[in-house]
Amino acid sequence: MPAVSPADKRDVSTQRPHTAAASTGSAAAAGGKTTVGEVAGGGSGSPGRARASHGTAFWFAAGAFATQMGFGTAPTPLWPLYEARDGFGPTTVTVAFALLVVGASAGFLGLGHLSDVHGRRRVIASALSVAIASAVVLIAWPSLPGLLVGRVLTGVGIGLMASTATTYIADLYSRSHPGRSASGVPGIVTTAANLGGLALGPLIAGIIAEWAPVPLVATQAAFGAVMAVFLVLVLLSPETVDSGSAARERPARFALRPAGAGMFTGASGMAFVAFAALGLFSSLGAVMIRGQLGIASPLVSGVAGFISFGSAAVGQLTMGRAAVRRLLGVGIILFPVGLALVAVSLSHPALWLYLIASAAAGAGSGLLFKASVGQVASVAVPESRAGVLAVFFVIAYIGMGVPVILFSLATQWAGIEPAIIGFAVLLSAGAAISVATVRRRLA
Repeated sequence: MPAVSPADKRDVSTQRPHTAAASTGSAAAAGGKTTVGEVAGGGSGSPGRARASHGTAFWFAAGAFATQMGFGTAPTPLWPLYEARDGFGPTTVTVAFALLVVGASAGFLGLGHLSDVHGRRRVIASALSVAIASAVVLIAWPSLPGLLVGRVLTGVGIGLMASTATTYIADLYSRSHPGRSASGVPGIVTTAANLGGLALGPLIAGIIAEWAPVPLVATQAAFGAVMAVFLVLVLLSPETVDSGSAARERPARFALRPAGAGMFTGASGMAFVAFAALGLFSSLGAVMIRGQLGIASPLVSGVAGFISFGSAAVGQLTMGRAAVRRLLGVGIILFPVGLALVAVSLSHPALWLYLIASAAAGAGSGLLFKASVGQVASVAVPESRAGVLAVFFVIAYIGMGVPVILFSLATQWAGIEPAIIGFAVLLSAGAAISVATVRRRLA
């Protein structure tokens, strides 16, 4: 779920590894227009269908990114409905949620680097296709095994999409605006698409579940249809990687600049704890609202999920031009305060306090993640940027999955209140250590 700060995006957008040079370069100079007959490999003009301009494709990619991320978090208010349909409890909810992490890890680590070699557009189209297949499985196989398979496929699609979309959006913007290499627009749009999509997923699913007659089917069908539209639009978009160059050396999957390992470790630790907090709201938020606060409305659960992810997006956009030290300073305050308030809101049940807590924790998570992904981008060797981001996202998504399973098990052993207090303390300590590590390595 990348969201690179404008300063970091300058480094991303000015690097154009493996891009088609002459023909697409002249097209960019003409305002980002591609020629009629440009082919998927990057645009040297054999006869065929027309492509969208780079500027238009920029928005296609952003819309596809947002929709697929929303599809990943759409089950947030639906987990109680799945519990009732298939007869399982909160621990199975966290396992089903964590299977998205398994799929995403496979996509990020095994496939996320492929766009550096085979092209951005091709990988994004594959990501959307896998996500659509996931929606079909979830509709056609209405049982726990179908849910589990569908969640794995959803994760694979996210793994293919996230790091590739970040790079593709930067590529397309630099092609359509060749004189604006330092612009913060790609970073802002990526943030809005990524976290905005994650925020809208629970809200849209909550609205559908509140009023649709068959909410589990209707939600999957709605997201599947929109992703199918974006699949067509992405297929009409230009490529930004010259995947047909036989002379081009294959980039390393994971390569850091000299002395970059320490920064990568600290930044990955921040992403791990940030995603652990967001994973708690995504997987068990609706369960906690129903069990501890006594509110069964899917719409309320959807609004709560929207607030946590939306606050992360707002925090990133509001502080989009802030220095990394500023991001770390504000994030490391909001993050533990939000988690502490979550514990208070569950021990002294109050929806308003839970919403404030999720907003604070979400904003803190968003700022810490923004700082972390920007630093990872800065220490990656440009030719393997997508591969480095893929490894980074695997670590972040493990944070989203494993801690919430442990939290669910802890609630069965010790109860919800001690478990949430322990969860808050451990994540806050992890955030503090990671932030200190990154600060020591800042220039």
